[in-house]
Parts: sequence; C-alpha cells; structure tokens
Amino acid sequence: MAQATGDSFFVALLPPQPLQDEITAIKQEVWQRFGSKAALKSPPHITLQPPFLWPPSEATRLEHHLEAFARTQPAVPVQLQGYSAFAPRVIYIDVVQTAQLMAVQAAIAAYLEKNCGIVDRVGKTRPFTPHVTVGFRDLSPAAFRQAWAEFEPRPFAAEFVTQTLTLLRHDGHVWQIFSDFPLKSSTP
Repeated sequence: MAQATGDSFFVALLPPQPLQDEITAIKQEVWQRFGSKAALKSPPHITLQPPFLWPPSEATRLEHHLEAFARTQPAVPVQLQGYSAFAPRVIYIDVVQTAQLMAVQAAIAAYLEKNCGIVDRVGKTRPFTPHVTVGFRDLSPAAFRQAWAEFEPRPFAAEFVTQTLTLLRHDGHVWQIFSDFPLKSSTP
C-alpha cells in the first residue's frame, strides 16, 4: 500500500515544448480574462496517474518502477481536438481517446497498483477522460459560463507523438518535472 504521507507526485504525458508554450499562452489568457490561475501551476499535460503521496526517501524506487514500465510501452500518438469542460469549474483541450492512449493509462494504473500500491480510488469509479486543463477549479461558476461561451466554439487541433513518460512532483507551490522516462523505441 502506498504511504499516507510524503511528497505529492503524478505521472503524465507532456506535449513537445512548442505546443506546451502555445497551451501555456491559453492558460494565461484564461487567468487574465477569467481569473483562473491554478492551471498555470503545472506544465501542460495529460494525467495518466493522478496525484499520490510517496515518501521522498523512496523516490529512487518509484523512478526504477516507472523506468521499467516505460521500457515496455511504445511511443503514444496524441490528438488534441477542440475544447470541452467538466462544468461548472474546469475547461480543457479535449484529447481524442485513441486505443493506444487508453491502453497506456490502464496499463500504468495496473502496474503502479501491483508494484507500488498506488491506487486511484476515484479513477476506479469512472472512465478515464484524457484532457489538457486550461481553466481549473478556481474558475468561479459565473466566470466559467463566460469563458465556456468563448471556448466551446473555438477551434484547437494538434497532433504529436509522446516519446517519454513524465513524473511530476509538487514543490509546495507548483508542479515540477521530476523525471522523464523514455518509452520503448520503435526502432529495433
């Protein structure tokens, strides 16, 4: 069983840096125009394993497990298409639920539960909805309605292939990249 105390970590797929910069500019727009700043506390990402507590003294063991897992997984093609929402507080860039993406999320959840005792209890009760948050829970319901009226029809499309799995750690203020793990190479 995972420890009840420790540092907060989560596992994600990150877009390439130019796309991260483009999405961060959208997050800044949401903050400046609608007052939602919380999405700026992490780099743009698709969460595969939501935040969990892990003892800092055991970080190397966690990294070892994630490295071993990543070596078994192929690179993941990702398609971003339009905007969606978890009303009345969260606006996000929608991620197409491809077979590869859904499979890697299910595989990492099972792997971390079996090998590290990390369990996403909420995730076990609802389907995985991959997304890239641009307006977070600090978006008031009134600001959400105003922002959603603008973002719902706004186009957004991007595609990339993720070559790495990323472990992020909360430093007490923001989420920082802690480690990257290369996915299995597509070349022999």
